[in-house]
Amino acid sequence: MTVLTRPKTTFATGPVLVVAGLAGLALLLTSGRYAGGFDELYFLVAGRDHLDWGYFDQPPLIPALAAAMDWLAPDSLVVLRLPMTLAAAAGVVVTALIAREFGGGRGAQVMAATCYATSGIVIASHWLATYVLDPFLWTVVTWLLVRWTRTRRDGLLVWAGVVTAVSLETKFLIPALWAAVLLAALWLGPRELLTRPKLWLGAAIAVVATLPTLVWQATHGWPYTHMSDVVAAEFPGYGGFARDALLGAGVGAGVLALLYGVWRLLRSPELRPYRYLGVAALVVSVAVLVMHGRANYVMGLYAVPFAAAATELSRRNLVRWWKAVVWPVFAVSAVVTLAALPVWPATARTSYGPFLLGSTFAQGELPQQELAKAVGQAYAALPADVRARTAVYAEIYPFAAVTEFYGPPSGIHRVYSGHRGYWYFGPPPETADAVLFLGFDPGLLRPYFAHETTVVDGLLWEYDGRTAPWRDIWPALKRQ
Repeated sequence: MTVLTRPKTTFATGPVLVVAGLAGLALLLTSGRYAGGFDELYFLVAGRDHLDWGYFDQPPLIPALAAAMDWLAPDSLVVLRLPMTLAAAAGVVVTALIAREFGGGRGAQVMAATCYATSGIVIASHWLATYVLDPFLWTVVTWLLVRWTRTRRDGLLVWAGVVTAVSLETKFLIPALWAAVLLAALWLGPRELLTRPKLWLGAAIAVVATLPTLVWQATHGWPYTHMSDVVAAEFPGYGGFARDALLGAGVGAGVLALLYGVWRLLRSPELRPYRYLGVAALVVSVAVLVMHGRANYVMGLYAVPFAAAATELSRRNLVRWWKAVVWPVFAVSAVVTLAALPVWPATARTSYGPFLLGSTFAQGELPQQELAKAVGQAYAALPADVRARTAVYAEIYPFAAVTEFYGPPSGIHRVYSGHRGYWYFGPPPETADAVLFLGFDPGLLRPYFAHETTVVDGLLWEYDGRTAPWRDIWPALKRQ
């Protein structure tokens, strides 16, 4: 059994926790300033009102987490986003731990932590979303692999399987990471990784934990397999991927650290045992690019290059004055990161009071709230007898989620849509023979109703006189 050696370094607990704490504090102080985003409200509605083992576009963890946070503190943005805030702060610490595994001293650990803290990962952590939690889980998996590579403690591989199981409840992307890691290890070593029984024990844990979600997908026609087509349609070209992936590493220090870190992973003799992780990161990035994936899919790969760059830069000490340059660059990166968070009011018309732990969705109106208000006013203006038999239908899921969340004051408690996951929530009741339609294409429902009235030109229409049962109409309304 080969166990790698490294210089004895202690963990820079104090400075790293300060960096992590500042990143977490910045998120905490700004997480109540903007109204809920479209996807956040979709996750919340899905988990709160339609909790299930799976959805068209995701596994169940984020909706369930959103529902749990809303149950603890209804309508609080701060609490809703608290898991993402904690994950971002924890990612800072884990990145420093990777630098320590590489042999980086206190300075390297703090530098690696600062790269993570000033990256787009922290900026994205303002939102509750799958693309925020999953990068943190990838970061933990890569730390466990780095630590296993040095120590050969096979129990780490079991924990990697446990974290993978959690990741699979968030997104179905992490198998791509594992495939690239195992292929790179088979090519470059350590080949013994593939022979470790506890690696496959961890894989079995991940598979068993994912079975309920896989069963849901199988019984609903594997809808998640269509997500690649959805994403490809949203991002048809390749040009923006590299730009967005680099900017996601952070403006200034982060971009340089990412590029330098990957290069040193591939070239440094000291980091040679970890070269397979650098190759795996490149393979995953190319695969995501070819599949027209989003740039945020690769954010979970950043921690290892950040740690490698910090360790190599501090170890090589190429020029005497590098420390005098790097920290001002980090300061600029930190300012850019803060500016990208919702520090300023959402609109010129709104202002915000002091930060409160219980800050709610009603602090300032954004377009999604104004949209929901327009629908609510139109619905409330309907005669009582008409309103009682009218269902609210949205053409796309963001409109449906926003209207459903903000609708109760106007009497809207359920919104229907044939778009993505909302179609699986089911059709309106058969007693609803009229519809208030929110969307862009009034022709979507026109064939199924005898009468059409424009309520707000280009936005809202009222349909009456349904000509067929919902059970016959609903299959035709399914849209990706």
